[in-house]
Amino acid sequence: MTRAIKIGDALPEITREAGFAAWNRFAAVNDEFVPIHMDADAGREAGYPGAIGMGFLQWSYLHNMLRAFVGAQGRIVRLACQFRSPALAGAVVSTGGAVTAIETVDGEMRVEVEVWTRNQDGDDLSPGTATVAFPA
Repeated sequence: MTRAIKIGDALPEITREAGFAAWNRFAAVNDEFVPIHMDADAGREAGYPGAIGMGFLQWSYLHNMLRAFVGAQGRIVRLACQFRSPALAGAVVSTGGAVTAIETVDGEMRVEVEVWTRNQDGDDLSPGTATVAFPA
């Protein structure tokens, strides 16, 4: 049975607080102990107000949001985003997205979505697009 999806439907939001606890866990599993992510002085030396979160941590938040949207029956075909602004320590990072197009391709319902991560001020951190698929 095909899922009832309409253009304009919102994707499930995920919200996380940026900071050293999350960054350490992500760095540990990805071997990404880069000084600008672990040390405020290193972040400042690189031109930021302090240490910054990993871009690929935001990518993982987008991926988790898409997995929640497609469930067990769907699959992620493609995900692309631009890392425009870093998540600073203490920022609240939220994912979001909306369905922009739906078509049938090779017997599947393909759904195009606009996705993003934003901070608590509504600033776009990582806008992007994705394609997900469901059995038709």
